[in-house]
Amino acid sequence: MELRQLRYFVSVVEDGGFTRAAARLHLAQPGLSSQIRQLEKELGQPLLDRSGRSVTPTEVGRAVLPYARAALAAADAVRQTVDAYTGLLRGRVTLGLVSSATGHAFDIAAFLADFHDTHPAVEVALTEDTTERMQAALLAGELDIAVLGLTAEEPPPGMAFQTVIDVPLVAAVAPGDPLLDRVDRTSVPLADLSDRPLICLSRGTGVRAAFERGCAQAGFRPRVAFEAAAPHVLAKLAARGLGVAVLPGGEDEPGVEGQLRTLRIVEPEIRARIALAWRATGPVSPAARVLVDRLREALPKQPER
Repeated sequence: MELRQLRYFVSVVEDGGFTRAAARLHLAQPGLSSQIRQLEKELGQPLLDRSGRSVTPTEVGRAVLPYARAALAAADAVRQTVDAYTGLLRGRVTLGLVSSATGHAFDIAAFLADFHDTHPAVEVALTEDTTERMQAALLAGELDIAVLGLTAEEPPPGMAFQTVIDVPLVAAVAPGDPLLDRVDRTSVPLADLSDRPLICLSRGTGVRAAFERGCAQAGFRPRVAFEAAAPHVLAKLAARGLGVAVLPGGEDEPGVEGQLRTLRIVEPEIRARIALAWRATGPVSPAARVLVDRLREALPKQPER
């Protein structure tokens, strides 16, 4: 078994087929296929299912995949550790980001530009996704670092995090909405939203998970009429009177040219929390370790609650 065969196997899985993987690896497709067949022959089991339109890992392939990634990461770490002793940091770091994270006074583009100026040999791959998928990708070794919404008070085993945003959820409504007729026009009990059409972030986000937990605690299931991945889209829908938008509050509450009014959700209060997360176990490359440290310095750190 050779490291290059493991790299080829991982590439085919990630690209969903031999053609794209061969192009990315700058190899001829027959040669790539031959190398993986040799690996399968040595292991005595097929790793890839070639019967469909796209190539997918078999049950054995799925079991092998985390170990293949770990072996490749360990080999890369050996090279990067040697480079670190000579003062050169190199490698590839994968960073995941929830779309709402950049709306709170953090300029990710400027941060990455500064990091690249300091470490030009480090390639940073940036992607946006839901909290649920990014957390799974972190634990599987597909992501090195993620800025994601928290769905629990404590990180799952194998993951560490630093809370960087901790704000209450608010109900955003258009002027004239009946919720604004309340005596207390600064807050609204969660139960008052039970019969209203709601506009929420997509399933899989930390905010949506926290909101649904709160609704369950209040004894009802939310009527979600619209959902979207970006808070500003929710705000626009609410401004047109299509429902009550459930949004992270704070200084940067999204408004649409003053067309929204916000009420803090209480009884219970629900908080939206975003954290910097990274793997706490397993191999971590020197480049990923440096990027985590820089992010921990750059991002605000919330006090313990």
